[in-house]
Amino acid sequence: QMKLVDSGGGPVQSGDSLRLTCVASGGRFSTYAVAWFRLAPGKEREFVAAMGSGAFAPNYADAVKGRFTISRDNNRNTAYLQMNSLRPEDTAVYYCAAGPSLRYSDSFYSSWGQGTQVSVSS
Repeated sequence: QMKLVDSGGGPVQSGDSLRLTCVASGGRFSTYAVAWFRLAPGKEREFVAAMGSGAFAPNYADAVKGRFTISRDNNRNTAYLQMNSLRPEDTAVYYCAAGPSLRYSDSFYSSWGQGTQVSVSS
């Protein structure tokens, strides 16, 4: 099973930017869809963004559309989540995930990173 290690979180102020990184090992990363989910206190884990293995447009949650950008570098077995114009409501633990196809539900993803905390203060 593919192992994922995500990083890049931290404390920032409203309006700042962060880039999260997810490094994969132990699998054919280029054939997997990759996604980012987040878990905020008192809430269920929610979909943030995802992109498939092919040349299809990424998908984003409405709450982050226009502010966040998901990308991948298959040569480096790495996925990214560029987060701009961060808001306090973006505060959460962010997880990268990989699975056989692009889905909005976390149940379809078989590999998960350990999570990285993003804290946005106003």
